[in-house]
Amino acid sequence: MGDYYFKTFFISGYPRFVGPNWLSPIINFEHSLRISTFYYPVDSKVILEKLKKKIGEMEATLYSQMEDRKVIDASLKVKLGDAQQLQDSIAEGSEKFFHFAMYITIYAPNKKILEKHARNVTSTLAAMNVTAKQATLLQEPGFISTQPLALDKMHITRNMDTTSLATTFPFVSSELTMDHGVMYGLNLHNNSLVVFDRFELENANMVVFAKSGAGKSYFVKLEAVRSLMMGTEVIIIDPEHEYEDLSKAVEGSYISFSQDKGHKMNPFELSGMIDDSDDELRMKMLSLLGFFKVMFEGLSNVESSILDRALILTYREKGITFDARTQRNTPPLLEDLYKVLKGMAENEAHNLARRMEKFIIGSGAGIFNEASNFEINNPFTVFSVRDLQDELKALAMYLMLDFIWTRIRKVQKCRLLIVDEAWYMMQREDSAKFMYSMAKRARKYYLGLTTITQDVADFMKNEMGKAIISNSSIQMLMKQSPSAVETLQTTFNLSDGERNFLLNCDRGQGLFFAGANHVGIHVLSSQAEHELITSDPRELEAKRKEKAEGIKDTRTIEELSKVFNPPAIQQPMKKGDSLTKQSSMIKRAAQKRKEDKVQIEGERRNYEEDIKKRLEEKDREMNPDKYAHERTFKDVIEESTIPGQVVKNRRDLQKGRQHITPQGLVDNSDNN
Repeated sequence: MGDYYFKTFFISGYPRFVGPNWLSPIINFEHSLRISTFYYPVDSKVILEKLKKKIGEMEATLYSQMEDRKVIDASLKVKLGDAQQLQDSIAEGSEKFFHFAMYITIYAPNKKILEKHARNVTSTLAAMNVTAKQATLLQEPGFISTQPLALDKMHITRNMDTTSLATTFPFVSSELTMDHGVMYGLNLHNNSLVVFDRFELENANMVVFAKSGAGKSYFVKLEAVRSLMMGTEVIIIDPEHEYEDLSKAVEGSYISFSQDKGHKMNPFELSGMIDDSDDELRMKMLSLLGFFKVMFEGLSNVESSILDRALILTYREKGITFDARTQRNTPPLLEDLYKVLKGMAENEAHNLARRMEKFIIGSGAGIFNEASNFEINNPFTVFSVRDLQDELKALAMYLMLDFIWTRIRKVQKCRLLIVDEAWYMMQREDSAKFMYSMAKRARKYYLGLTTITQDVADFMKNEMGKAIISNSSIQMLMKQSPSAVETLQTTFNLSDGERNFLLNCDRGQGLFFAGANHVGIHVLSSQAEHELITSDPRELEAKRKEKAEGIKDTRTIEELSKVFNPPAIQQPMKKGDSLTKQSSMIKRAAQKRKEDKVQIEGERRNYEEDIKKRLEEKDREMNPDKYAHERTFKDVIEESTIPGQVVKNRRDLQKGRQHITPQGLVDNSDNN
């Protein structure tokens, strides 16, 4: 037809047992196919009558085989069991009955390619225990049946119940593939690429939840490197020196804060943007109030009011007012605010000044009372707070985010802001509110905010954490602990299957949510990318040794661009235990096979006895006269048996080998 050749197959045989998505290999076939399925409901009353008749025929056949001492047809027994189960389900109303038809049309530009695809399709179906037959002499009806016309011109159907029918639903392949964007990994369902541009969603924010060692930092680093190659500026807050080697490798800027040396930042610094519609000083003062609430672990209403007034006075002394034109002046320092508070009359102001002394002349001095001595002018910038005291990390991260936020608004460009160990920010209400404010306003400034945490409970203990998730169009859930997965299942409305996947998935695997879609994902990197982003101590030590010994890398670009495949994880074995363990495993396997064989044989005997009993009961119902003498014989036995006597050998009694006396059973041979 036209420039293409077509061939249609119909499905004539199906596997006995199927599960959800069992048609996936053919639906996701490498070549384009046209697949049509037709469903015809059948009246339950009609099918119950037919099942009753069919079950009777099969039971009669089995009874005949047993009477004639023939080998019982195993397939017939299976069919009988299936029919009885289906009969019960339909009678209870838990199942409905349908006729099902499935047709597949293959097309190709020439006969040779058509035959090749046809062989591949039939081989794939055969591997699924599905029988496909070519629609010989029915190619035209078959072609029409696979067009989007809802016309079944062949009517080659198979009986199916509702449960089996549900597994044939074809639309289970969720894909996240765009023409452009970052390649995040492979779709676990169909091995398609997960390629996505987060900036095309309603917002470009992402949250990443994973337990320690699940690969969350690896995933985020990989996205950062690939985004950098596509021209996106990357800014990272790094509490644990996770990103230092990566920063050096891409010639980025690594800004490490400490109290004694290194970089400093001024909490009072303004962006210097002149924008009458966005009063920056007021926003900065609100941000500073949040900063001081984190610093002082809370403020009363009176203290907040005094501090607000003191901030206005502090900026005014430097010539900075609410007039945007004045906001390019040199900003004040923390000690300037300290002096203003000391000069105010209220006792609360003096109390605030005393609490502030720790960060000016006390143990917390040397970081928040200095002019900023760096600029964000590198496309890859990392801020580190590892060298700070733990009690200062949350405060420093808050200040960093505010500082970055101020700089971001100076020049708007495509940026990623990555906040690792974000649970630090969620420990206090004010820092959590600031994170939420950034997430909510990030899109306005062409920013994608990525929050990473392994402590789900801490992140979601307040409403701000949940609000950040709601304002993140992308979520990446990797391997979780049992305690965390319960919270995530409720928050993300996960199915039980997805919940179990998060508990048992391998490192580098997870659920990737983007907008309304989500897929199972396996994060993959090239060999070169892996060497840039790995944090494995053994690999890092090997790299340091190679560098120290001056070993040159002679690999080609092709070798470095190959997909990185981590070595298989082997279970350690004690020296000398190899033969013992192997022998023990062989013995256990043999014992298991023996036990299984005994169990199967017992189940087979029980099944045969059950069939025989049911056939006999049905025969009694159909032919009561045939068994009338047994009832009389039973009466004779009851009359002749001494009360309390137990007749142990009734089979011999029925065959005439014994007779009953007042003393019990006696062999007939003894009376002759």
